[in-house]
Amino acid sequence: MARPIWTGSLSFGLLNVPVALMPGSRSTDLSFRMLDARDKKPIRFERVNAETGEEVPWKDIVKAFEYDKGSYVVIEKDDIASAAPESHESVEIEAFVDEDEIDPRYFEKPYVLVPGKKAEKGYVLLRETLKKAKKVGIARVVIRSREYLAAVMPYEDAITLVLMRYPQELVDPAEYNLPKGAKADYRISAKELEMATQLVASMSGKFEPGDFHDEFRERLSAIIKKRIKARGATTKVLDTPQAEENAATNVVDFMALLQQSLAKKGQGAKATKASAKTVKRPATAKKATASRRKKA
Repeated sequence: MARPIWTGSLSFGLLNVPVALMPGSRSTDLSFRMLDARDKKPIRFERVNAETGEEVPWKDIVKAFEYDKGSYVVIEKDDIASAAPESHESVEIEAFVDEDEIDPRYFEKPYVLVPGKKAEKGYVLLRETLKKAKKVGIARVVIRSREYLAAVMPYEDAITLVLMRYPQELVDPAEYNLPKGAKADYRISAKELEMATQLVASMSGKFEPGDFHDEFRERLSAIIKKRIKARGATTKVLDTPQAEENAATNVVDFMALLQQSLAKKGQGAKATKASAKTVKRPATAKKATASRRKKA
């Protein structure tokens, strides 16, 4: 069983639901080692000084940013620590938006939020609320000292957390030489468009993920197994220890917390703004971020 990346809380308004952040995907790539073709011994990669060619021990390696070709500025551990977010064990939902407002290009990597012990009620409350309202929570989460933008959304019995890309990480398609103009500019006839539409209709159906397989990996795996069998090699499978259960949590008066959250938001006046197409980060969060940047 997979181990939690961290255990903390999922918060919205005044409600906090203890959760564990669990992996939502797994790598299926086949990894290879490089060997010396002459004697089939593993090749070791060393850290060497680019000028002297001498090996550099880990204790003498520092991180640096190349701000110009061949010009570097060293970044100390304290510099990185001062820029790191303060909260490391929480998913803080800042706004809720319509699920169809998010461009799919922003989605990057999925995780699963698993409720802590005796935290099922708050978990189900949020899950069912998101389903009914058809909303997605936009949150900030820290994973391994880096802060990410994330989407909190229901999926079947789970609440998933999907890391999102920031706008500056996306490439504007306009940067590429793309065909512009109407179909008539490219001599596309009405008959061609009709036939292409019919072809799409004939190939249309319901998306079933299980119908698709990584055929390259399957064929390569078969070759590897054949080679192993031919040479009489054996493999061992080690069991992964199960993750410990989360600590028990106290019974929470959800009705009271919901009422307080609504009152704090001015009887829902600001909640309406949260569903607007342009989601802005709260002023308090901006000030906190600005303060941290100054300190850095």
